[in-house]
Amino acid sequence: QVRLVESGGGLVQAGGSLRLSCAASGRTFSTYAMGWFRQAPGKEREFVAALSSNGGSTSYADSVKGRFTISRDNAKNTVYLQMNSLKPEDTAVYFCAAQLRYYITVHAANYPYWGQGTQVTVSS
Repeated sequence: QVRLVESGGGLVQAGGSLRLSCAASGRTFSTYAMGWFRQAPGKEREFVAALSSNGGSTSYADSVKGRFTISRDNAKNTVYLQMNSLKPEDTAVYFCAAQLRYYITVHAANYPYWGQGTQVTVSS
């Protein structure tokens, strides 16, 4: 079983930055690929970014490329999402997810473990 707890969300003005954190339980965190997804009101959950177990491979949604960076610290069992140049359309609940494979995937269905989410609101 893997437990994920997100933090770092909040209210920020357009153009600002936030860093989300996701703390994971379990001794084998370093073997999991991790992902970030988001869900805006009335919309489906969408892929944001993913990172392989050793941090060597990443993938980003086109909408966040060049603005968001996913990273991990396996010694701290934590994955991060640095969000810069935030836009009002980035407003959503952000979820981290773990999949029990080392390689990345952009499909939510491949992630069996999810956090509870953290709200990010970007004002214009």
